[in-house]
Amino acid sequence: MARRDGPFSGREVLVAEAARTPFGKSHPEKGWFRDTHPNDLLGAVYRALLERGGIAPEVVEDLVVGCTAPFGEQSRNIARNAWLQEGYPPEVPAMVLDRRCGSAQTAVEIAASFVASGVHDVVLAGGVEHMGHVPMNSPAKISELYGEPWTPAMWERYDFVSQGESAELIADRWDLSRREMDEFAARSHQLAAAAMEAGRFDAEMIGWELDGAVRTSDQTVRPQTDADSLAGLKPAFRPENGRITAGSSSPICDGAAGVMLASRSAVDEHGLTARARVLDQTTVGVDPIIMLTGPIPATHKLLRRNGLSVSDVDLFEVNEAFSSVVLAWQRELKPDPERVNVNGGAIALGHPVGASGARLIATIVAEMERRDVELGLVTMCCGGGLGTATLLERAG
Repeated sequence: MARRDGPFSGREVLVAEAARTPFGKSHPEKGWFRDTHPNDLLGAVYRALLERGGIAPEVVEDLVVGCTAPFGEQSRNIARNAWLQEGYPPEVPAMVLDRRCGSAQTAVEIAASFVASGVHDVVLAGGVEHMGHVPMNSPAKISELYGEPWTPAMWERYDFVSQGESAELIADRWDLSRREMDEFAARSHQLAAAAMEAGRFDAEMIGWELDGAVRTSDQTVRPQTDADSLAGLKPAFRPENGRITAGSSSPICDGAAGVMLASRSAVDEHGLTARARVLDQTTVGVDPIIMLTGPIPATHKLLRRNGLSVSDVDLFEVNEAFSSVVLAWQRELKPDPERVNVNGGAIALGHPVGASGARLIATIVAEMERRDVELGLVTMCCGGGLGTATLLERAG
């Protein structure tokens, strides 16, 4: 396959491996990972990447991991804790970052930049989030002890709202109907169920023994979901006139995902497989109130500076934080919907926020291989008004 010029044209950045755990409900009694420490989730991803790549842990030069709530079990550099718990060399450094829902995708971007610049040749990147043990509101609890993140001066500038209300604001702006969003959510479950049945997640999935069975799927997928069944759900964020429900929102989940990034010389030296190359990547800022529109300008930016049109991209993965996010993106970009989230998305599979970006990359790389197509684009909305995007090309 002909190589395209891009920001990393001087030194190739290759995706050698990608893997993830199943995603489990964040439920104290029914959640698959209710008794699992997040170190174990991330450690399993490290093991899978090394075993699939066939390399020794000493070859890895850095670990970059996203996590949106680095408190309690996820504190004190979980990227390094999980590595050390596996018995891997302490000489390998690690870092944790928080870019909200885009944390794992940003971790991959930083790892790619290390490789592109020549700083490192092999980096493991990804994310972890155990939302059952460290809930999304953990920062609020910490605020009671250590202070609020938003000062009075910030409140004077911005009337901050929840992400659920932001999803409602998007539905308002793009005039998205309740039925349209329910239909999109049902599509996610139906496509995800079909993909699981066909084994299309096998390439990325780490089998996990739980409750006497090996899990190779995600706990929140509901094959029988349709728009009519979702129509009976109450609005989740605007009780009076809301259109967003639990059914058109991504479920709170636990899980981890990771990607191995490598230079061409490292691929050749260690016998790795060059599965895809990172052509370009970006993060943009948007209004922090409507907040979840970032995928729109992020996608436009990557397409524009790579001289591409929407029709040039074979597959898109747009994170399904809420139905309204993806539908608004589709209204603006006008892609072929048959190229978007072809195996379902976070509404069905779940959204362990710090890990989802790496899951999206693992999913799209596997699907690009399965379909034998050239270009894929991953994009996510992020709390606080950010949008991440990565452009990938099949590599040989």
